[in-house]
Amino acid sequence: MIVSEIIGGDSAVSSDSGSLVFKQLEEVLAKGSEVVLDFSGIELMTTAFLNAAIGQLYNTHSSDQLNRLLKLENVADDDRILFKKVVTRAKEYFSNKSHFEDSANNALYGS
Repeated sequence: MIVSEIIGGDSAVSSDSGSLVFKQLEEVLAKGSEVVLDFSGIELMTTAFLNAAIGQLYNTHSSDQLNRLLKLENVADDDRILFKKVVTRAKEYFSNKSHFEDSANNALYGS
């Protein structure tokens, strides 16, 4: 899967674009098939995009499954840092989702 073709450009910045990628990834991964996500031609990437495209996968798939089935290609060195942050946060969040939601609600609305 070539990201720039899925999102129709070279800027992977919006969560809407990330959701497009997520939907296509989810279709393949749900079947237990391997998928290669190619970032060639992507000039700009944000965590908002990656959270929607990649982070959400940790809600429905284990880290082991994703490590085995999802392969990334042509990721710029600077963007690898974003991937690591998104994956770390997604693993933490989905491993204890209710705790994160309770903490957020307490911060917003008080205990």
